[in-house]
Amino acid sequence: MSITAERKQELIKEFAVTDGDTGSADVQVAVLTERITNLTEHLKTHSKDFHSRRGLLMMVGQRRRLLDYLRKKDSKRYEALVKRLGLRR
Repeated sequence: MSITAERKQELIKEFAVTDGDTGSADVQVAVLTERITNLTEHLKTHSKDFHSRRGLLMMVGQRRRLLDYLRKKDSKRYEALVKRLGLRR
């Protein structure tokens, strides 16, 4: 259900804006998207797990706020990120 440290490092390298970047909005959205995908698969088999569902909704809201911030700051980066992650926006 959780994301492994190796996978997280791969995402950080792939979506980093500058070298050594771990906290940019791009990286945070990519990591959240990976966690949301994993949790969605978990909830398909455990449909009554309401604690995990609440966590999923909180992660989706956090990703939404980060994407809104990115759209205000740099719309080209926002569009590129949405396309790379395959989000329905």
